[in-house]
Amino acid sequence: MKSFLFLLILGFSAGSAAQAQSVATTAAAAPGPDTTKEVLLVEASCGQCKLGLPGKSCDLAIRLNGKAYFVDGTTIDSHGDAHAKDGFCQAIRKAQVQGEIVENRFKATYFQLMPEPAATGK
Repeated sequence: MKSFLFLLILGFSAGSAAQAQSVATTAAAAPGPDTTKEVLLVEASCGQCKLGLPGKSCDLAIRLNGKAYFVDGTTIDSHGDAHAKDGFCQAIRKAQVQGEIVENRFKATYFQLMPEPAATGK
């Protein structure tokens, strides 16, 4: 009985830790988009470095219909090194997203960074 209780507690702890990790990365770790809602293809980058938004730190933003919005629900660091050659502070990337604009911010429920196109050799 004690070993069963121990395994039960151990399993609960592991599940809680996994859930906490999932919540920490939020939309970045979402298993997939909501099939009942439209998936949008947007430009994603650092709001301050590349999309002209105000601020002094590097924060994830998207450009939707020509307007930039900071993103809530995932972070700039959830998608690799922002300062790498292909990072958000160096490049504007494509992303598939779901969510809504609330108080001039994009509340992401799904965020999937698209792979960089392969370089063409000339």
